[in-house]
Amino acid sequence: MTWAPDPEALRGRVAVVAGATRGAGRGIAAALGEAGATVICTGRSSVTGAIPSDYDRAETIEGTADLVTGLGGTGIAVPVDHLDPAQVRRLAERIDAEHGGIDVLVNDIWGAEVLKGGPADWNTPIWEHDLDTGLRILRLAVDTHLITSHHLLPLLIRRRGGLLAEITDGTTEFNAAEYRISVFYDLAKVAVNRLAFSQGHELEPHGATAVAITPGWLRSEMMLDNFGVAEPHWRDALDQDRADGNPTAPPGFAQSESPRYVGRAVASLAADQDRARWNQRSVTAADLARTYGFTDIDGTQPDSWGTHAP
Repeated sequence: MTWAPDPEALRGRVAVVAGATRGAGRGIAAALGEAGATVICTGRSSVTGAIPSDYDRAETIEGTADLVTGLGGTGIAVPVDHLDPAQVRRLAERIDAEHGGIDVLVNDIWGAEVLKGGPADWNTPIWEHDLDTGLRILRLAVDTHLITSHHLLPLLIRRRGGLLAEITDGTTEFNAAEYRISVFYDLAKVAVNRLAFSQGHELEPHGATAVAITPGWLRSEMMLDNFGVAEPHWRDALDQDRADGNPTAPPGFAQSESPRYVGRAVASLAADQDRARWNQRSVTAADLARTYGFTDIDGTQPDSWGTHAP
């Protein structure tokens, strides 16, 4: 049988996806929506243009909220700069007043894709790396998660069984053995994995669960643009004889995944009454796909990491 999401699995649950504008955040919000959740989509890129973003792109949190609603959930867009504690505090106050608590918090804030540079910039030693750029990478990748958890986890622990998903790049095991792009990027991704571990320790007495989840090679909007393809025809990027002038993707791109795949990983965890077994763990979207049986939007179960959860 072909797998399909259960549109009632998370009906009545309230989720916050911090960093929901594009990429994994949008995919996670969409998957929570297709499971029936109310999803509060936050980020800087809004139709209001009130909060500057590091990216000059068309995606907005309103677009994500509309996608959530179109898939069967209830999407709510709230512009927030997660580096600003006052803005995050106001978000928490609004959620408290309108919903009384949350069931799922997804810390997917990143925003440093441009700052980390392309392959030509990778492996630049710390003494040659621009210090201001490196420190901003850490602020965007780590400080945002700390600020968001500080203000929103009190709303999560009100309802036993809550889920905190920390979204990162690479598992704890992989990142412990591999150098990742630069000292700053490396530290950021290791730190987010550790955040799931440490917050899981603090959440456990309240009946809540924290899990670090990494997607594989993500077909984000920016990645698709890089190879000059759209999601319905993403495999065209693997064509060795492309005539359109766009770069050919490496063979590993064949195991890439849509943002919805990691989203379905989060949704599956949120719907699992026994989710506490994952507390403090670091897993891939593919690990969870093997456990829960969900598929990507094309019906496959890609695994660009080639790993299995212990």
